[in-house]
Amino acid sequence: MRKNIIISALVALLVTVATIGVYNYFTRPTTPRVVFQDELSAPVNNVLYTLDENGNAVPLDFTQTAKKVAPAVVQINVEITSRSKRSGQREVRDPFRDFFNDDFFRDFFPNQSPQRNPRQEPPVAMGKGSGVIINSNGYIVTNNHVVENASRVEVKMNDQSTYDAEVIGTDPSTDLALLKIDASNLPYVEMVNSDHVEVGEWVLAIGNPLSFGSTVTAGIVSAVGRNINIFDRNENPYAIESFIQTDAAINKGNSGGALVNLNGDLIGINSAIASPTGYYAGYGFAIPSNLVNKVIEDILEYGEVRRAVLGVTIAEVDPRIVEENNLKVNRGIYVDSVVSNSSASEAGIQPKDVILKLDGENIDRVPVLQEKIARKRPGEEIELTLDRNGKTINTTVKLKSLNDTRPDLAVQQLSAVEKQLGVSLEELTEEEKSQLGLENGLKVVKLGRGVIMDKTRIEEGFIITKVNDQAVNSKKDLEKVINSRRESGVLIEGIYPARPNQKVYEAFGF
Repeated sequence: MRKNIIISALVALLVTVATIGVYNYFTRPTTPRVVFQDELSAPVNNVLYTLDENGNAVPLDFTQTAKKVAPAVVQINVEITSRSKRSGQREVRDPFRDFFNDDFFRDFFPNQSPQRNPRQEPPVAMGKGSGVIINSNGYIVTNNHVVENASRVEVKMNDQSTYDAEVIGTDPSTDLALLKIDASNLPYVEMVNSDHVEVGEWVLAIGNPLSFGSTVTAGIVSAVGRNINIFDRNENPYAIESFIQTDAAINKGNSGGALVNLNGDLIGINSAIASPTGYYAGYGFAIPSNLVNKVIEDILEYGEVRRAVLGVTIAEVDPRIVEENNLKVNRGIYVDSVVSNSSASEAGIQPKDVILKLDGENIDRVPVLQEKIARKRPGEEIELTLDRNGKTINTTVKLKSLNDTRPDLAVQQLSAVEKQLGVSLEELTEEEKSQLGLENGLKVVKLGRGVIMDKTRIEEGFIITKVNDQAVNSKKDLEKVINSRRESGVLIEGIYPARPNQKVYEAFGF
């Protein structure tokens, strides 16, 4: 009896507890449950790894490369007066302005009032870019479009010290310029063979974007030998485009900065971006170091860039060209035409030939062929392997200069006096003399860095009639007078065509 009472009490207790539990379950608040995980996920990506020389996976680290290179990348500040872009003349399209469409480049081309008095001080615009120190004695590489038409160039170092820079030489066809500052024992970056750059390898872009100062970004090489049609071929038909493409972030102000490998070696000079907005969109382009090296060597040795050309019009072989011309090969560079008296014609190259190799290396892309030819000098030889209607032909080509091949397209070299004064001069035609009522004169057709820009208010279009009261009718006349007055002052007399009856006088000393 006692046992039955105990069992009944236990059953009643269990029922009561169960009833209370069910009631609480259905009447409890609907607050969501909070779940604590044993391990929280990190709010960052995993560390990137790369392989060392022995094939072992090691964390990818850019710090040592950045420390090595950043001190050798400088900021370039330029001043540009309106005299270098005289109003009323046809404005040449600047392709890099399209890729860097911001106030920096609008400053380079301010709208000028056509009525401005040439005796007034011309307005000054400011611009910024980047540069790379390439040896300890102060030589710096940058883009031509950074310093073009600059009346003053200043270099700001990584430690904030500043120097006035001299423009040693420029090459618009590759968009390169060489500067020099008066300093020594500087940190610098060494160039390496850009032919060894591979798609997929890690690179750093270092420069001064968006006026932020020294900035390092990382990415990979996404393409090599890239042609982006940045040059106007009507203005510069022999321009070279064979860029290293990278997805390292490059923005306005990076122009002239360094593209380096993980060892801190220079593989390219950053030059352009492709973007619908003018800001970084994943595509940056650098001039390969092998081409940079050749241009700089030419400027230092000859004072100008000596270009060799093959003398052909070409296209990459594709299925359409194969079908239309019944070619026996499906790769290479198709020769559409050959310029008479060119390197190619003298080597026996014919239209419809296909270039397969250059110096034993397969050639399948036009930019790569153009770059390799541009790295040669007139007089050097190359070995070409051709396909001609299914027959393989090997030929040696002795390269000629652009001036010897197409003198109508070659840039005329400046005389010694033009280089010193910083001007390009032309003798007046008989028709111009008659229209202006002059018997002699030299026209200033282009104004660059030099004595005229630094010490006078002369603008493009000015006609020099006399120097120290002696009539000048040729560059030799001008040079003779200038050389005789180096120890004293020089007085220039002339006119502007718009005001032929108003004489203008400018004086300067050396």
